[in-house]
Amino acid sequence: MSHTAADGLKSTRKSTRKSTRKSTRKSSRLSIRARFTLVQCGFAVLACLLLLGITYFLVGEQLPQDSKAGGPVAAPGTVVTTESPEPGTVRPVPGGDTDTRAGHLILSREAALDALFTQGGVALGAVAFAATGLAWLVAGRLLRPLHRITETATRIAKAPAADRGLHERIALKGPADELKNLADAFDVMLARLDQSFDGQRRFIANASHELRTPLGLNRALIEVALQRPTTTADARQMGETLLDINARHERLIDGLLLLARSEREVEERSFVDLADMVERLAEHPAPAGIRLTTAAKEAPTTGNVVLLERLVQNLFENAIRYNVPEGGWVHVSSGTAPDGSARIQVSNTGPVVPQYQVSSLFEPFRRLGAERVRTSGAGLGLSIVRAVARAHGGDVQAEPRGGGGLIVTATLPPS
Repeated sequence: MSHTAADGLKSTRKSTRKSTRKSTRKSSRLSIRARFTLVQCGFAVLACLLLLGITYFLVGEQLPQDSKAGGPVAAPGTVVTTESPEPGTVRPVPGGDTDTRAGHLILSREAALDALFTQGGVALGAVAFAATGLAWLVAGRLLRPLHRITETATRIAKAPAADRGLHERIALKGPADELKNLADAFDVMLARLDQSFDGQRRFIANASHELRTPLGLNRALIEVALQRPTTTADARQMGETLLDINARHERLIDGLLLLARSEREVEERSFVDLADMVERLAEHPAPAGIRLTTAAKEAPTTGNVVLLERLVQNLFENAIRYNVPEGGWVHVSSGTAPDGSARIQVSNTGPVVPQYQVSSLFEPFRRLGAERVRTSGAGLGLSIVRAVARAHGGDVQAEPRGGGGLIVTATLPPS
């Protein structure tokens, strides 16, 4: 591996680790609803604390104080009282113990302030609890349109293919506030994406259909020319070469048509057992130099029989086409996953495929390596496999096999 490739791989790994750490930190944060609730509860508690402090100060100023605190001073034989029309005045108490009565008043003042502080703290706790619940409910009410936008975006993102679900709209009703504007902008974006994907599918289907007619006409003319007795050997060889080229173009057009068809969601479904398709593959002899083994176990699912047959056939043909020249093998197996979904797996020998290039194999017209470029395939085999699997609500995964080759696993929902 060159230094440039190694440096690029290291930088990719570092960026992956950084993005993982960032996503972990983001996932540990509180939700907007929780943060809104904490902020509102914090403001309520702060206001209650301020109100309690002001009340405590004002009540303390109105209660009688001793001489050390700067309040009215009681002369011998008198006591400070608040029962007269003017609080804080001094009146004589005949025959009383002045020091004892003054001490009782100070104790009463402290007891009143302590009771105010204690009961105020209890009321503060009750207000905080009520404010938290009310803020939680209000936040949920205010964020309900945002949850609707998120749910719609999540459904579209989890659709079997990127262009599925684009017909959905949020259609949020209510006042023209920020959330309504966001929902309307999201609907406009979905409409434009839906129109773009639909136009792309129609273009591929129409162009592929229109190209089949001239290709068929070319094949017929070449075959007629080859059947003439006056055709020379050189002309015959050139005609056979043109037939091979024409057949490759026809396979490309058929693949494009099938890809455009398989990207649409399957509506009519019937019961299918993938084990039957695997057994059917075992009946056909493998090409010279390649050994075929199968392990057909029940794998029930529902879907379009023609498309599922093409899925299995494409997996098999891809494993045969991208194999070693001599001593290679292909193993095809079917069964059920632990969650009950149907699964078909195809593994083979072949050229070494780097892990970071596996995902690009499912893109149309992608063939890696010089030996893949020299093949007669159109580069649509695995693309069609993925499109068919996702149209049925499943998916397909691939991983490099030690020593070369691939292990491709297609998973479909249970029947």
